Amino acid sequence: MTAPATNHPPRTDLDARYGRSTVSRRRQRWIAIAGAVGVALVMIAWVVWVSGDRDQPMLASRDTGYEVISDTDTLVRYEVTVDPGTAVRCAVQAWNSDNDIVGWKIVDVPPAEERIRVFVQPLETVNRAYTGLLSRCWLP
Repeated sequence: MTAPATNHPPRTDLDARYGRSTVSRRRQRWIAIAGAVGVALVMIAWVVWVSGDRDQPMLASRDTGYEVISDTDTLVRYEVTVDPGTAVRCAVQAWNSDNDIVGWKIVDVPPAEERIRVFVQPLETVNRAYTGLLSRCWLP
């Protein structure tokens, strides 16, 4: 008598020893599918999160230079790029050679029609500044 023909290769002792069976292959396939679906959902959620808040205006700022006028005065030059009609608030500061802040000012930048604007902000300092810079800008 001959054994009935099957589509599966005969199981060996190694298959039995290491748990390789059609059931374990199916389980591994479902785990792989579930993992792929999980990764896809995380990627979709990230894309939605990154692109979701388009109502917020674009804001960029950078300091472009400084000039130490005297022991108590420093000028800080900076540039603000923001959507027209948007108000911005910026922090400008002066530092001495010991990296101590010797002058600080919060500046309100009113809305305007221009997207890119350049400012020169005078700062009073408590002693001679070594540098002046734009700390950061934000939307109020």
